[in-house]
Amino acid sequence: MTDTVAIARLIEPAVKDMGLDLVRVAMIGGTSDPTLQVMAERPDTRQLTIDDCETLSRKISDILDQADPIEEGYRLEVSSPGIDRPLTRRSDFADWTGHEARIKFVEPIDGARQVSGDIEGIDGDTIRIATPKGERTVDFNNIASAKLLLTDKLINATAPLSSEGAEEFVTEEE
Repeated sequence: MTDTVAIARLIEPAVKDMGLDLVRVAMIGGTSDPTLQVMAERPDTRQLTIDDCETLSRKISDILDQADPIEEGYRLEVSSPGIDRPLTRRSDFADWTGHEARIKFVEPIDGARQVSGDIEGIDGDTIRIATPKGERTVDFNNIASAKLLLTDKLINATAPLSSEGAEEFVTEEE
């Protein structure tokens, strides 16, 4: 199994050197199409240009070629988090307060495996979510995955950089 936490630590200095924030490092695609997915963003715009993706992809590829942390062949995918982005950091929950999200739990809470609703904020490690059944709280360490849900409010809050700003750059690694 690929240690994505170690890979994140390995590549984060290069991401920071470009003035970007690392959002997520994940191995996706299973054994038939292993893909190392790296999401990053500009702190000021929360987006990446195609040039950002290309430059970052080359830097990460060089680092991974040298360190060789992944034994099998894989693809490297560098992208922005997109509009319905994953929420991976505590700061994401603060930054996206007021927007709708779906949170899947590591361990069920009151029999539920997930919750959807408007993010009300984060206090320390406790995320507050407004649901139709009232406010729910989730411990950050009990989050298996979380992402924003595509809504008109989110679309209106996230204007693209330009009409030509592609968000993904994929290369093959051996």
